[in-house]
This record gives sequence, structure tokens and C-alpha cells, in this order.
Amino acid sequence: MDDTTTKKQEKVPARDQAANNNIDGLADAPIESEAEESSPETRATELEAELAEYKDRLLRALAETETVRRRAQREREDASKYAVAGFAKDLLSAADNLRRALESLPESEAKDERTRSLLAGVAATERELLGVFERHGIKRIDPNGECFDHNFHQAIFETERPDRPSGSVVEVLQPGYVLHDRLLRPAMVGVAKGGPKPSEPA
Repeated sequence: MDDTTTKKQEKVPARDQAANNNIDGLADAPIESEAEESSPETRATELEAELAEYKDRLLRALAETETVRRRAQREREDASKYAVAGFAKDLLSAADNLRRALESLPESEAKDERTRSLLAGVAATERELLGVFERHGIKRIDPNGECFDHNFHQAIFETERPDRPSGSVVEVLQPGYVLHDRLLRPAMVGVAKGGPKPSEPA
């Protein structure tokens, strides 16, 4: 019985030793690569293509950044350009009142020096105000005699004027104003009808 036990104990290590030998043999066997290594020329071509792709991405990102920067700059310029729009609209009525004051009493009808001095002061104030408007890009629209333009004029009435081209402005009830290229207030005008067309000789 002792001899059998001894033989069994000797056989088990022998079997384990064979298994270990098989594992070691697999470990020592060379592992073949699934893909062969690329040649230097192929690798260089791949790197050049990759470099070109990254360069293209960089140029696109730079172009997009420059576009965003320019757009933001334009928006800032427009914001500062039209920042006085609300303030200018509030001053238009003051300019209208100065003009009405001058038109209520023509200088030729002023009988005394004091009245003429007053009219001169009002005229100087109006000129100064319009000068301030001009410096800030605010221009007056006084289209008497011009062809009606719905972008800048608002027709209040039409009148039969055979001697004036049809569609021309015959009377300005209230001047308009523009801030740079943006309309602040349209000119209130009267328009001729019944006369020759603007393209025809009067």
C-alpha cells in the first residue's frame, strides 16, 4: 500500500511537469504580427497625409476664428455707430420747434432791432444744433422738388399739380432725419399727381 501511494505521488508531479513544459513551449514560441510592419516610405507617406490633414484643420479653425472676430468687431462698431439713435430722436422735436419759430416771423417782417436779434439768435441755435447732428452722422432730409421715395418719405396728401412731375414732392410738412444710413424719421410730404411722369419732359 505504501508503494502504490508512492507511485501515485511520483506520477502526479510528472504529469504537471509535462503540462508546464507545454506552457513554456508556447511562451517561448515567436508571436507572428497580424500586419507586417510598414516600410519607411509608406510610413512617411502616411505621416505626410496626417500632417496635411492637421494643417487643413488648423487653417479652417484660424479662418473661423477670424470670421468670428470680424463679426464681433462689426457688431461693436454698429453698436457705437447707432448708440445715439434714441437720444437723437428726442432732439428732433427741439430742431422742429426752432424751425417753426423762425418760420413764424420771417426776418423781413421784423420791425425792430430787438426782434431781429432774437431771430438771429434762434437761427444761430438751429445752425449749432444741426452742426452737432452732422458731426454725429445725423442728416436732415428736406426733399422738396425731389422724386418721392418711400424709403425716406411719408406721403401725407396728394395734390393736382399739372406743372410738376407726377410723384414728385411739392411740399415738406416736416423734414426727416437719417442716422448714417438708418432712417430716424421719414419726411412728411405732399406729392404731386396728374402731371407728366418723371421720365417725361415737363
